[in-house]
Amino acid sequence: MQQKETINYGDFADITRIPPLGRLVAIDPGTKRVGLAVCDPDRLVSRPLPVLERSSWKKLLLKIRAVLNEFDAKALVIGLPLESNGDESAMSLEARKMAAKFQLSLDIPVFLQDERVTSYEAKGRLWSAGNDPRSARTEVDSEAAALILEDFLDRIKSAGLETTSEPGS
Repeated sequence: MQQKETINYGDFADITRIPPLGRLVAIDPGTKRVGLAVCDPDRLVSRPLPVLERSSWKKLLLKIRAVLNEFDAKALVIGLPLESNGDESAMSLEARKMAAKFQLSLDIPVFLQDERVTSYEAKGRLWSAGNDPRSARTEVDSEAAALILEDFLDRIKSAGLETTSEPGS
């Protein structure tokens, strides 16, 4: 798994704010599509969800809220697309703006996760699974979101914040 950490995301970096139990949803932000992924309640595995088409902010917010409600998600993780050397890009600034808007609009914490090379890794996973390049194009955004979520779960574990099941669950 990728071992990367980005510093200076401000409030979005404080992973100690992560609720101790429950599902998390991750998004891979794009200008036309938004990839989605969710993890299980014990935060052991993530899986891609169908891609959302992106039009207006309001429509995207409503769609994301519906997904968060459907899975009773406890936090939202947004991929932060930095340059390979760690510098900000136009898309990373867009992701930061998106995170700030979600933080104001949702009742759950929002986090940013470095997503360098996740799209390449997602394409490789899909091709390894036997998907042809044309069909993989439609699935790569959500596969990348699953990788973003896996990296975030690894980050939680390495910080010693992994979850433990409640008694009787």
